[in-house]
Amino acid sequence: MNLQMIKIVGLGPGSVDDLTLKTIETLKNSSKVFLRTYKHPNVWYLKELGIKFETFDIFYDEGRDFDEVYEKIARRIIEERDCVYAVPGHPLVAEKSVELILKYSKENNIEVEVIPALSFIDAVFNVLKIDPSCGFKLIDGLMLGDQVPDLNTSNVITQVYNKFVAGEIKIKLMEYYDDEQEVYVVRAAGVKDLERIEKVKLYEIDRLDFIDYLTTLYIPPVKEKKRKDFNDLINLVEMLRSPKGCPWDREQTHESLKRYLIEECYEIIESIDKKDYDGLCEELGDVLLHVVFHSQIAKENEYFDIWDVTDGIVRKMIKRHPHVFGDKRIQTAEDVVEIWEKNKMKEKNVKSYTENLKKIPIVLPALLRSLKVQEKASEVGFDWDNVEDALNKIKEEFEELLKVYKTKDNDKILEEIGDLLFAVVNVARFLNVNPEEALNRTTSKFINRFEYIEKNAYKFNKSLAELNLEEMDKLWEESKKFEE
Repeated sequence: MNLQMIKIVGLGPGSVDDLTLKTIETLKNSSKVFLRTYKHPNVWYLKELGIKFETFDIFYDEGRDFDEVYEKIARRIIEERDCVYAVPGHPLVAEKSVELILKYSKENNIEVEVIPALSFIDAVFNVLKIDPSCGFKLIDGLMLGDQVPDLNTSNVITQVYNKFVAGEIKIKLMEYYDDEQEVYVVRAAGVKDLERIEKVKLYEIDRLDFIDYLTTLYIPPVKEKKRKDFNDLINLVEMLRSPKGCPWDREQTHESLKRYLIEECYEIIESIDKKDYDGLCEELGDVLLHVVFHSQIAKENEYFDIWDVTDGIVRKMIKRHPHVFGDKRIQTAEDVVEIWEKNKMKEKNVKSYTENLKKIPIVLPALLRSLKVQEKASEVGFDWDNVEDALNKIKEEFEELLKVYKTKDNDKILEEIGDLLFAVVNVARFLNVNPEEALNRTTSKFINRFEYIEKNAYKFNKSLAELNLEEMDKLWEESKKFEE
């Protein structure tokens, strides 16, 4: 019985000598052979052997992009079912069409046999006399937006089809490498009379006139990176904490670093408020350093490491966004918040709304903590009907403060001031005002006006300390005229 099967063979990097006997026999014994492209140095040899074949070059002419081309090829091969499909190099190395065929064949219960061949990678490393066991990363040049080079090892860039593509690849690579980084441009590796190797600067690669569909780019590891990455930060912190590192860094603990982390977070907020984007970039780096530093301390104590941190946050974000990564449909931002809170309570095993309120960190700034408590209470309907009711509550709390402020009952005074502040935060919430931001703005305004008083004390021929309250108040009112 003749079983239907798709056989996928590789034509090698381009030399006839690299074709395997099994590949040749498979092609000879098949009544239906398809080549991904006619543009391969070994095609002439197949014709000499009398092998009849069709090619998919017309798909390249008609397709909008390579993704569409490979999709059409894969679908066509699946429709044929019983055939041989031949591709350049090794079928499982940088062959998107083969990847799709294997996927669709599994879905359609079609048997597939992949017959291996010498890949272009083997040929490239051979002509460059480089041992691949030292490590390398293979990158599809057409997918450099998704695949990024690893500067700690060698990078092999394939799909350098022409000078235009080489120019696009160059621009993307310059985000990671110095413009004058030395690279090897290898064309038709291992193919007699076609092989060509040029060692050039990165900025020169699209100036070479021999670049075509047989071209590969090889970039050796670099010692001094143009841009440091996340792994460099991890290695740096590990070094600082090592016996050969810094005595101060080695002494730090989770507890000793708390104050610095809080300070860095406030500095981020300040940069945002000032729209200081250079400062924001720097401050975000400082906070990221703390994240890695705490993770390193935890790793040394065998609690967790930085990869547990990144794994945890990615999984949590996916779980809390079922409308993005799942099948749940959400229309508004309010729906997102509601689902977020429900998922959060479920994850943290919070069984009551009161427990949810208690989980709001007490170390938060008091105004911010009270705001979050009020917001969560509001979610279940425990709230004023309108801002006027909230404003009346301020009046009520103010009257209660007036009744006790002259007493010596400090606990009662503390309580009433707290109630008044809580009521003010409630009004701020109704008016969509962040009370922390509002108070900070007023504090800064006070400082600016006070500065004006100090600088203009000379108008009374006095120093600041010599001014009386009436004179200070006059300068205070004067300062308001110069505010924007």
